[in-house]
Amino acid sequence: MREQYPAESAVAPPATHRPSPLQPADARRAVRGEIARHAVALGATGLEDALLVTSELATNAILHGGGITGFDVDVEAGAVRVSVSDPSDEVPVVERAVDERHRWRVGGRGWPIVCRLARDVEVAGLPTGGKRISAVVPLA
Repeated sequence: MREQYPAESAVAPPATHRPSPLQPADARRAVRGEIARHAVALGATGLEDALLVTSELATNAILHGGGITGFDVDVEAGAVRVSVSDPSDEVPVVERAVDERHRWRVGGRGWPIVCRLARDVEVAGLPTGGKRISAVVPLA
């Protein structure tokens, strides 16, 4: 959710304020920019893994969590931590890839991708409701 500031307001948004992305592409751009800003040495798939995890977390927040309410990205010791918040209290679950008639289901692969590519995943409830999912993805 982006905050709106009236044009006639004397109060400007804080310089460090980063509006939450509205789409997965916005989140990926933020991650790519933060990694570039820190000039981190990247492994063969480090950036791609980080962008895929970011995309999956943002997409899941939109599709299953009611939208993105918070977003943070931090580069730390050869890894990137991506955190996405949404208003839902429901914890992500792994769905079976096939239904009861053994037909392939559409979707349901995002959470397993996040869990496989990240070295650390944390789901935490927020004091005001909703949840924050943080994933640390190695870059080197």
